[in-house]
Amino acid sequence: MSICFDKNLVIIRGGGDLGTGVAYKLFNSNFNIVILEIANPITVRRKVAFSEAVYERKVTIEGVEAILVHEVHEIYNNIKHKKISVIIDEEAKIVNKLKPIALVDAIVAKKNFGTNRSLAPITIALGPGFVAGVDVDVVIETNRGENLGKIIYEGTTSANTGQPAAVMGFRRERVLWAPVSGYINVIKDIGEIVAKEEIVAEINGVEIKSKIAGFVRGIVRSGIYLREGLKVGDINPRVDRLDLCYKLSDKACKLGESVLEAINKLKIRYYNKSSCGERYIV
Repeated sequence: MSICFDKNLVIIRGGGDLGTGVAYKLFNSNFNIVILEIANPITVRRKVAFSEAVYERKVTIEGVEAILVHEVHEIYNNIKHKKISVIIDEEAKIVNKLKPIALVDAIVAKKNFGTNRSLAPITIALGPGFVAGVDVDVVIETNRGENLGKIIYEGTTSANTGQPAAVMGFRRERVLWAPVSGYINVIKDIGEIVAKEEIVAEINGVEIKSKIAGFVRGIVRSGIYLREGLKVGDINPRVDRLDLCYKLSDKACKLGESVLEAINKLKIRYYNKSSCGERYIV
């Protein structure tokens, strides 16, 4: 017996800023989107991340609304009303119920948390930690440079450089890191101007200071628990571009375009008008 897959449904693991860029592009290309999240997502670029729906119940990013749901019927209701669904499902258990045509791993953790080719007819992963043709069908290059967004059908992406993108010559100086483990208290939130050596946040009384002058482009939610060494925020020195806090990055948009291209290429082999109607079968 043939297994039917919903040709218009894509599930995305991870609703951070890069996963949001993918979701935004696919949604605006007439795919229905469900985002799987963990119970307490840690997101730096919160103003452009659908993961924030876990805390806020619903968020709107560049005109697209995502709503937190708990049951399958709520997902279908959101589809009916042209909304993205966000559901807490760390182990991707709902995938088998929904049967999407594609699953995209956008966790971007540099390691694989269980995504494999059995989950959907088309499986795609962003960044290192996956082998195309083995773990998933396709991997997408996430390192900035001439290969950003490259669609890889065999092999892996380049290794994690550990180096943030340069902005006006600043790289690691832009990034804020957790000096100790504990609950963070945010003092300067997203969009606020900071001076060099100004306190941006603190963890257990240990100050986190900006190494450069600029504005807070992203910082994690106040009150969440962080491990020592985790990235907690970033400073952008271009104080004339506060709008960047609320716009999807060019990187996120490029990755979205690449995922869309890969899905459109791979889905052809699954299309068959049969007893499943306008659905894909294998």
